Amino acid sequence: MTNPDPTQRLTLFDLPLDNITLDATLDRLGDWIYRAPRAPHTVVTLNPEFIVQSRTQPDFVTAMQVADLVTADGVGIVWAARQLCAQEVPRAPGFDIVQGLMKRHGADLRVFFLGAKPGVAEVAAQNAARDYGIQVAGIHHGYFDLPEDQRVAELVRDSGADLLLTAMGAGRQETFNQYWRQVMNTPVMIGCGGVIDVLAGTADLAPAWTRRMGVEWIWRVAGDRKRWNRAPRLAKFVQMVRAEKRRAARAG
Repeated sequence: MTNPDPTQRLTLFDLPLDNITLDATLDRLGDWIYRAPRAPHTVVTLNPEFIVQSRTQPDFVTAMQVADLVTADGVGIVWAARQLCAQEVPRAPGFDIVQGLMKRHGADLRVFFLGAKPGVAEVAAQNAARDYGIQVAGIHHGYFDLPEDQRVAELVRDSGADLLLTAMGAGRQETFNQYWRQVMNTPVMIGCGGVIDVLAGTADLAPAWTRRMGVEWIWRVAGDRKRWNRAPRLAKFVQMVRAEKRRAARAG
């Protein structure tokens, strides 16, 4: 595991957060992808739901704590860093990281698409190959149980992928990448949530204006009934940040 720059790594609720721009993220991941000898690295794109969900999932916490890079995925994390660490942290969202890597490296990049419903990853891979010229190292849906994890990890290993996109939902994707990192030995493994769905066209990317403002989560929650159950987690996160700020003020 590569040691992150300690001067640029913050801590939010016992979880790491790297103070790193999108461009610097792409530079670092590109270095990892093409460095010899090959070595595995895990990437987490931290959002408020991860923090709330991790409170009851110790394995999820561990996977994030030992990740090689943890970026701020959304405005909620930027706000929390400002409130609790008194630092301005730039956003490096999962979709922007994935798209940026494919745009930069094109035909030199071998990508394994792991996740989403059966058939979706195939379409995502076809679209990515068409739009960015990347090589498709492998494809597998995300609907498999724990006993199949080793088989899937070995598929990734044998594919020789440079980049693994793991889209199996918060917690599951991060713990899978971490547990099997040495087996897969993929230079960059990123838990990317709905990115495969967006690449496949089965989910819409939030409008550009919402992404510039960092409020795309509001657009997503408001426009998709299936996401309405996520709103309480966001409210819980706000409560957690405010409580932690009060605690720190009393301690100080």
